[in-house]
Amino acid sequence: MSHLTVLDKTTWTERATAHSHRVDEWTQGRLARARAGEKHPVDDFLYEYYPTRPRQFRRWHPGLGYALADADAYRTDRHYCTVVLDAATAMTVDPSTFSHRREGLAWVEGLVRTSAQRPSRTGCFGLHEWAMVYGSTQEEVRHQAWPLRLSPSEIRSTVDEIGLRCTHFDAYRFFTPAAAPSNEFELSRGTQPDFDQPGCLHATMDLYKWSDKYSVLVGSDLVADCFELALEARTLDMQAAPYDLADLGYTPIPIETPAGRAEYVRRQRQLMDASAPLRHRVIEALGSALTAVDAAICATANESVDTVREHMA
Repeated sequence: MSHLTVLDKTTWTERATAHSHRVDEWTQGRLARARAGEKHPVDDFLYEYYPTRPRQFRRWHPGLGYALADADAYRTDRHYCTVVLDAATAMTVDPSTFSHRREGLAWVEGLVRTSAQRPSRTGCFGLHEWAMVYGSTQEEVRHQAWPLRLSPSEIRSTVDEIGLRCTHFDAYRFFTPAAAPSNEFELSRGTQPDFDQPGCLHATMDLYKWSDKYSVLVGSDLVADCFELALEARTLDMQAAPYDLADLGYTPIPIETPAGRAEYVRRQRQLMDASAPLRHRVIEALGSALTAVDAAICATANESVDTVREHMA
């Protein structure tokens, strides 16, 4: 445990408090809407598709490599263990508690790493949201409370004219049955590592999903940074959608026009550039997490062998 950086109570408390205040700015609207029984077609996505509970999101984790002094609040957390450093006790993340999730962690680490290496594609124009309402009436769409900017026939003709080139399975799987066969790629969960790429808005939003899934290991500061960028990506996502969300303050990007498509690509590339250093941080954090979990599994196996030898001696 000599590699641990010890944070005294004042330091880690300040960081935890700053994190909770940062998260509160994002979640207070969601909590107020939940109490009022209201919906928001942009913000709610980050709490429903990505099943984030505001209370869990608010809890701060330092991530691997840190020990928290005088951290009684973490003693009941099953992902932490007590260590003795300089005759004083502290709490640190115990990677062995993720041993049963090792294969999932390895899959996610590989997915994010390989997707970052793939050439970016910026020719989809955000038409995945259009494909999700293709051939549907206003009464059949997901966000029924918000009007479509175009008629169903105009949506259909726009999609048919421009074409579907979606590379993200978790968008593709919500295409209407009429739209799915028109996509350039036939996507599946199994082939997701072969198609995810850094130009995709949903792949960028997924940086939040993957970091949050292993927040204890990678640290809450990284999760919050990923959430912030995911919110920006979701905003562009719905500005380019066929819904009219102007009353919520979202100016539509009319991708049915050449100027609208150019604006979308410009914003898409900005997000891609902004996501690059964050994607690198996620890859490094997941890689370190995988190494730590593998070391914990190996240590447990060695302890078991030693125990057997002791009984045999």
